Amino acid sequence: MISVNIIGQGNVAAHLVTAFLKADTIHVTQINSRTLKNVPQADITIIAVSDDAIGEVSAKLKNSFVVHTSGSFAMNALKNKNNKGVFYMLQTFSKNKEVNFSEVPFCLEATNQKDLILLEKLAKSIGKNIYHINSEQRKAIHVAAVFVNNFTNHLYKIGDDICKKNNIPFEILQPLIQETASKIKHLSPEKAQTGPAVRNDKKTIKKHLDLLNKKQQKIYKTLTKSIQNGN
Repeated sequence: MISVNIIGQGNVAAHLVTAFLKADTIHVTQINSRTLKNVPQADITIIAVSDDAIGEVSAKLKNSFVVHTSGSFAMNALKNKNNKGVFYMLQTFSKNKEVNFSEVPFCLEATNQKDLILLEKLAKSIGKNIYHINSEQRKAIHVAAVFVNNFTNHLYKIGDDICKKNNIPFEILQPLIQETASKIKHLSPEKAQTGPAVRNDKKTIKKHLDLLNKKQQKIYKTLTKSIQNGN
């Protein structure tokens, strides 16, 4: 049995608590980050708070092994005096959307091999995709994730705005979105690229720009140029 403290009340903390409660080999305790005076000892103490609060929270902990769940916060930036680590899940977490942890990549890091093995056991209690990723690699992964997740979702939002303006249901685009995501399981993103930019279809590009507002035009032109330049 692995004992786990989870400090935090946000989406990541909530989903982890729910998952660990279903695991027979895990005993989990959730702790509010505002009340850290009597944090119980545990095999692993997970800090699942905002990046800005990780340093402050970790400095207050005397637990033997403390990890955080951030994609961009370095392991050695933890301010606890004992062993440190990272338990980063490469996934987007929303409050009312269930997470299938069997499909989530777990990016693990620890100051020693014994703790890394312990983190592996913890990850395998709810998932199966385990990666040993150091802090520099994790920073790169986090940036890449912003492009494929956050920025892509913003483009969905722009697409939705265009649909609403023209009285078109956004759901008409969903099969295309699904096919695009599915395609890159079999092709590299470069080879999967289609559309007027890669074809240098100037007439279509002009027609599109005529339909857009200035902000949308700027984004369209930037992405078109990036596609055509291959970067």
